[in-house]
Amino acid sequence: MGALIGFTAGIGLLLILTANDPGAATRRRSRSRRVPWTWLGVGTLLGLISGLLVTAITGVLVIGAIAGLAAAVLPLTIVHGVERRRRREQAQAWPDAVDQLASAVRAGMSLPESVISLAEHGPEPLREPFAAFARDYQSSGRFVESLELLKGRLADPTGDRVVEALRLAREVGGGDLGRMLRSLAGYIRDDQRTRGELEARQSWTVSGARLAVAAPWLVLVFMSGQREVIGRFGEPMGIAVLVGGAFSCLVAYRLMLRAGRLPLEGRVLA
Repeated sequence: MGALIGFTAGIGLLLILTANDPGAATRRRSRSRRVPWTWLGVGTLLGLISGLLVTAITGVLVIGAIAGLAAAVLPLTIVHGVERRRRREQAQAWPDAVDQLASAVRAGMSLPESVISLAEHGPEPLREPFAAFARDYQSSGRFVESLELLKGRLADPTGDRVVEALRLAREVGGGDLGRMLRSLAGYIRDDQRTRGELEARQSWTVSGARLAVAAPWLVLVFMSGQREVIGRFGEPMGIAVLVGGAFSCLVAYRLMLRAGRLPLEGRVLA
């Protein structure tokens, strides 16, 4: 029974965390990499196993259910962390990529050659989409259409600006393209520096909130070896305390993350 509760609760929380909101719907549709559905199954299985194991150790169904819920969310949390890290690395790579484009244009390379060169000599996080651009352009010979495909793969506001600048330079000419790209690289660096300072200050608040949420459950783990004490949480009052505490921790943590979240730049040129 405890495993079933953990299984159901894990599914419910995953649905809450992945629900669309008006601001995030557009961002999710534009992502080139989506969270694999396989992780949903992994989280469900992990929650089921953890619920069974903790219920067997403590003998309290509610504690097993909460442990199953936490374990079920863990894979999705890891996936989101990896995705955030990938997007951060991609954002940090843009100034160098734009500088290389400007240098290639200044050196006399054609516009398509300058963009294709990033597939081999550009920053590592951006090489894959530019390699795909090279394949598209070499197979079709259509620069503008290949740029549109590149924009869709990047799904990034900075990438949108760079792609639109290249497209306009191709269609109407752009003698000042190199200067414009260097100015854009400087603007991106300034923006990243400001955002980095804000994220560093925000991390202290987030870390404190995580510690505050985890502290009571760590105490519960330390108490799990005392059967007489932990058994009281199997009584109606103990169940109410555990369920109320878990719900309060979840709501408070989500509200804290939402209140402290830095706004993401929208893709106005998508």
